[in-house]
Amino acid sequence: MKVSVLQFEPRLLDKAYNLMRITDLLSSLKTDLVVMPELCTSGYVFSTREEVYSIAEVSGKGEAFLALSNIATKNNCSIVYGYPEVDGDKLYNSSMLIMPDGDYHNYRKTHLFNREKLFFSPGDTGFQVFTTPAGVKIGMMICFDWQFPEAARTLALSGAQIICHPTNLVLPWCQAAMKIRSLENRVFTITSNRIGTETNAGVTISFTGASQVLNTKGELLANLPVNKEGIATAEINPLEANDKTITERNDAFKDRRPELYRL
Repeated sequence: MKVSVLQFEPRLLDKAYNLMRITDLLSSLKTDLVVMPELCTSGYVFSTREEVYSIAEVSGKGEAFLALSNIATKNNCSIVYGYPEVDGDKLYNSSMLIMPDGDYHNYRKTHLFNREKLFFSPGDTGFQVFTTPAGVKIGMMICFDWQFPEAARTLALSGAQIICHPTNLVLPWCQAAMKIRSLENRVFTITSNRIGTETNAGVTISFTGASQVLNTKGELLANLPVNKEGIATAEINPLEANDKTITERNDAFKDRRPELYRL
């Protein structure tokens, strides 16, 4: 199975440009799964909730969803991307998994980071695992969810073989931390980060790039630089994530003792 991670610099509140750039990058890609950054259809540094409303989409509807659904079908691949979701009067920092057969699943970010709390509601979907037409089990988490080991562990215990991780990273630790998340859960992880610097209403944020694909031992399979757009692809066998063996007498999941993990 081929898996890919896409990295680029979205423009704030410019959905048309962002979709054009994504389409260009994906035009000749041959892969089974591609993961794109958090809020890649909208940009990140909002100043008001009105700005977010102006570019947000209802889950399973909207310009970005339709465009990326068409690409998933045309390229016969699954796509994971981050976008601002509107549901009634609430806004969520969400990611969407679109499969080539048209099926789709939504995840709402559980752990909001810093200024995101000014605009978004905390996610209420929980950590779910979805099966592709090829039988691959995929889970999603978004950016700052990495800080909480329960997120990846919940997905792994639910059977995830690949954790798709759209991000807009600004702190320096995530890429290294995800090696531990892959290792301790024996799963593949795909972290897609954006690049560039974004300024709005006096707030400036720079992003760290370095998107990556990791195997079940936390080893790097493919990655991208800190400041360059592009796509990196790796060949994996998702079934390797079903093997939780550490030694002949140790298993990452069978050796767990949850009865002793209570506060």
